[in-house]
Amino acid sequence: MQEVKKPKKPLIFYYVVVMMILMLFNFLAMPWIARRQIQEVDYGTFLDMAENKELGQVEVQQQENMILFTNKDNTVIYRTGMMPDGDLTQRLWDSGAQFSGEIIQQTDPLLSFLLSWVLPIVIFVAIGQYMSRKIMKNAGGSNAMMFGVGKSNAKVYVKSSEGIKFADVAGEDEAKENLWEIVDYLHNPGKYREIGASMPKGILLVGPPGTGKTMLAKAVAGEANVPFFSMSGSEFVEMFVGMGASKVRDLFRQAKEKAPCIVFIDEIDAIGQKRDGRIGGNDEREQTLNQLLTEMDGFEENTGVIILAATNRPETLDPALTRPGRFDRRVPVELPDLKGREEILKVHARKIKLGENVDFEKIARMASGASGAELANITNEAALRAVRDGRAYVSQSDLEESIEVVIAGYQKKNAILTDQEKKIVAYHEVGHALVAAKQTNSAPVQKITIVPSTSGALGYTMQVEEGNHYLMSKEELENKIATLTGGRAAEELVFQSVSTGASNDIEQATKLARAMITQYGMSKDFDMVAFATVTNQYLGGDASLTCSAQTQAEVDRQVVELVKGQHEKAAQILKDNREKLDELAEYLYEKETITGEEFMEILNR
Repeated sequence: MQEVKKPKKPLIFYYVVVMMILMLFNFLAMPWIARRQIQEVDYGTFLDMAENKELGQVEVQQQENMILFTNKDNTVIYRTGMMPDGDLTQRLWDSGAQFSGEIIQQTDPLLSFLLSWVLPIVIFVAIGQYMSRKIMKNAGGSNAMMFGVGKSNAKVYVKSSEGIKFADVAGEDEAKENLWEIVDYLHNPGKYREIGASMPKGILLVGPPGTGKTMLAKAVAGEANVPFFSMSGSEFVEMFVGMGASKVRDLFRQAKEKAPCIVFIDEIDAIGQKRDGRIGGNDEREQTLNQLLTEMDGFEENTGVIILAATNRPETLDPALTRPGRFDRRVPVELPDLKGREEILKVHARKIKLGENVDFEKIARMASGASGAELANITNEAALRAVRDGRAYVSQSDLEESIEVVIAGYQKKNAILTDQEKKIVAYHEVGHALVAAKQTNSAPVQKITIVPSTSGALGYTMQVEEGNHYLMSKEELENKIATLTGGRAAEELVFQSVSTGASNDIEQATKLARAMITQYGMSKDFDMVAFATVTNQYLGGDASLTCSAQTQAEVDRQVVELVKGQHEKAAQILKDNREKLDELAEYLYEKETITGEEFMEILNR
């Protein structure tokens, strides 16, 4: 889609330009004009005129070491430098000059009046006439709109041969299927009118960041071949109350003029949050929301204007905005599954040169949980790595390494671990991998490394899911907790001590155990009772406890008991496989990085 630029500037721009020109004129031109009317003479000429009593007014400027004086008729101004002269005052008195300290008028009064008063008035009258013509041309617009305040600055895109199509958006088949109906309506509205059907006035795209909500909206406009208005919710909010509502009115006025078209409001939660009636609330945001509700209600059926909006905080939206008749349809844009990730990688791979050995399915499996934006970043990182290595194509190893760069960051080449630290990290990472491999429901190991990275990790163990998992059993979750505690268990078993390296493992294990008890109903004592409320499910899914202090204490006790039990299970697995633990840790200590195939080969000897 190509953006249509708006070259017009608000009139306040011209006012500022005129004021700057006048200020420069007064500071630069006026002193120059004044200097042009003063004649430079020597001190002897001044003495001769004083002796002949030809002086009119005299002004002694001691700080500038200058004397300004006029002739008897005050028609010519002279200037001369001061000389050491003790009789100057007496000489001026004898000449009959006026030297009472009055300032000599250095410019022509008529010229000064014309430049200081007449010229600015003429300029401002000319601007006023220009404004009047603009107002007549834009009849119905408010004065604020003339200055660009309250005017919608929505970006307008028109059809383009290089525009985004549905083929450029992969991994969201269900969302595209829901939106294709809108495209068909914009192409063939007659068959919908014939049966009496009307398209939804508004469609709300919800999902995590980076899943392609904005791209889907542009793809709808690209497929429908209609104008596309794009604006962020935060752009409606202005400093002055009422300006946001004015922007909403202007946006919908433009949309009706260009119908059929699509209006896309990104991050609509910036203006669409619930009106809770708190004292001291944001009046500007609420007025903007009220105007948006009014405009959506004012649409007639089948006008050809479709409103698309995107948000990753749907729970914060006002119910009046999401009710049927305004946003009639909600289209979830979730994180892609295994097949979706593979298709997204193929779409982004069209832009780069690939080697013959690239396996997109393997890369998609390694990038479990990645969004479309992260997959695009992975592909770009792989291309950059190929360029750094001096190759003209991207290989499989480039894509695998780019996943690690996105997940863990770049390798820190200047970080040097001591031998003892290196051994601890090696046993820690092998402890994770060994516990995972000995549990049937854990994902297989893809790679183990003890090379420090820019994310702060001294090493990591990469596990790869074998397929899509939409449900996780209690046993799978417990095994995951055991795997997380495997690193600390290995340190305790081998070194009879613990280190700070397990801080992230402890955090993840505790969070998972608390979710099992408070959200998933996996506690025998509490049965199917939820004690946590999840907020911002698309932005991290933070949970807040909603229970009494006594219940919270019992929840904490069960969390500790659950994590402790899995920690003991991990320690027992490592004790039963102590020889393999030592052998694998020694091999990792020497190699620093080993693959999953090498790990399994040593484990199965």
